[in-house]
Amino acid sequence: MDKSYLGWPFFEERHRALAAAIERWCADHLPVKHGDVDAACRALVAALGRDGWLNYSAIDPDAAGSLDVRTLCLLRETLARHDGLADFAFAMQGLGAGAISLFGNKEQRQWLKRTRAGTAIAAFALSEPKSGSDAANLETTASREGDGYVLDGEKTWISNGGIADFYVVFARTGEAPGAKGISAFLVPAEVTGVSVAEKLEVAAPHPLARIRFEGARVPASALLGRPGEGFKIAMSVLDIFRSTVGAAALGFARRALEESVRRVRTRHLFGAPMFDLQMVQAYIAEMALDVDAAALLVYRAAWTKDQGAQRITREAAMAKLFATERAQAVIDKAVQIHGGDGVRRGHIVERLYREIRALRIYEGASEIQKVVIARQTFGASFGA
Repeated sequence: MDKSYLGWPFFEERHRALAAAIERWCADHLPVKHGDVDAACRALVAALGRDGWLNYSAIDPDAAGSLDVRTLCLLRETLARHDGLADFAFAMQGLGAGAISLFGNKEQRQWLKRTRAGTAIAAFALSEPKSGSDAANLETTASREGDGYVLDGEKTWISNGGIADFYVVFARTGEAPGAKGISAFLVPAEVTGVSVAEKLEVAAPHPLARIRFEGARVPASALLGRPGEGFKIAMSVLDIFRSTVGAAALGFARRALEESVRRVRTRHLFGAPMFDLQMVQAYIAEMALDVDAAALLVYRAAWTKDQGAQRITREAAMAKLFATERAQAVIDKAVQIHGGDGVRRGHIVERLYREIRALRIYEGASEIQKVVIARQTFGASFGA
């Protein structure tokens, strides 16, 4: 496998050591059986926590520090290349705990000891049936009553839904219209009034659910940040983790390229190796180009954030858009190269084909990323 990208100036020696260590871990532990997806995800979270990998998914609550986005991306890329569900388990711990890492107070950050150890599962509850891409248009409410809040509404497409120990929930508190009237809350799953309305089955099996809040009462201490800061909190978390979605796509694409190179070296057509066919050579060249270009955008975004940039909205949007879209193209070529095997249920290339599709939608669909990039470009060009 090509590791030359680790020599790029985006990385420090600690990143190269980390990449080698997670590669060894993956080779020893992955892939896992996905028959019972909830049980498999719980086991993966426990294993990732036990062996210290989840320490990178959230800040240490007892020490000053910040998330290292290059590390997050390297871990997601490697996990995804070996097993999509392992990447999911790692990523959703980070996303679910992200608001606590960035905005939680000392008491709230105690949850991070458990998420980093793999003894508590986190979830990020933003999307709703009528507000997916338009996150500021959410309808779930958090009404102030006495010394706490009461949550009512519904969230959908919630990763780790049904197996999470807590949800970071975004709800309308009404300080102002639109995005400025949303707040964020840390809601333990056992709170009365929190229930799983529906388990959702998707092309690549992951724990997903529709979560209902009916008179779910939480204390005022459940509020993350200040009232009305919920949208800012959500966007700040996505700003960090959006780059890592691109990294996961990159991992899928690298695996597709590896499998394709192996295939064309060993498979013969018309009395010669497949690689001798010029069309096949063109496919391999295009796949390699897409992989490297995606890696450059992903690690540029991660490096920029790690250098202290307050926001990387434009860089992260570019990384996610390009990496996910081109990974889809890379994997499609891999399916074509593998012929009938490429669509055989359970084949690695068929699994990659199912895994990649959702990444072009979640944490901001490709079309939304184009809007973000256009607006950021317009602002940079004209001072808007």
